[in-house]
Amino acid sequence: MSYLRNPLAWYKRYVEHVYDTPSSPAGIIGRAGHVALQHFYSGIAKEGAIDLGLEYLRSVPDFEINFGKLKSLPAGRQGAAQRRKRQLMGREYLQAVAFYLEKPPRYDVLGVEVRADALVQGLPLPIRAVSDLVVRSKGERDALDVVDHKFVDSFSALGAGKTLFVIQAIFNYYTVSQMYDRPVRRFILQECKKRKNADGSPQMRKYVINFDERAEDFALFHRLIKETTADLAKRQHFLPNPSDMFEGENSFDIYRLGLTGKNHTL
Repeated sequence: MSYLRNPLAWYKRYVEHVYDTPSSPAGIIGRAGHVALQHFYSGIAKEGAIDLGLEYLRSVPDFEINFGKLKSLPAGRQGAAQRRKRQLMGREYLQAVAFYLEKPPRYDVLGVEVRADALVQGLPLPIRAVSDLVVRSKGERDALDVVDHKFVDSFSALGAGKTLFVIQAIFNYYTVSQMYDRPVRRFILQECKKRKNADGSPQMRKYVINFDERAEDFALFHRLIKETTADLAKRQHFLPNPSDMFEGENSFDIYRLGLTGKNHTL
């Protein structure tokens, strides 16, 4: 997805291994939430898991956070504004993870933060994915499900039909299938809304992608991977996408300096 959105930003990160683009506060909060859930589903009590997520959030240095307009303030005011923003991030994290862990989904967990590669017949390159949880599939003990956690500002309108979710699910399907050598039945997304719903409605939504019903999506996935690989193989220049809301400006700065060809280094 990074390659399709912004080829030059992809090249910088995944070929040159330059990881200097700051993350948004929402991204940091989401990672902290994942840290908490990783420890919770590894067997640590709720309070300890929450503390470990908060410890991660506080350990992220200021230069790794995109504070947006705060950076334009005078130096004296900037520091105070960033401290207030970090305090707000901490409160938002604590609220979000508390929503999730109030009644946490229960699973028979076999793996946490499972990183794996897979060689898939018909694809020219191996694929890689990280699965938040690998669990026994309910109702079919020898089969598996993959669980993914997301901390969001608003629920996804398309739910299980969202293209990005489906593509992510298929990456996880192949890697988990090969690693465990067992059938994988479902990809379960648990979305947790970080801000409290004013109407008192649930803060959690669950979406389920049943792999047995996704033959057309698997075919599209194979086509996308093969055509993206072919495009990458013949590409001579990695071009920026100035409209990319995450890395548009940074990618265009690199392009301005002429660091765009396969033979250049950043």
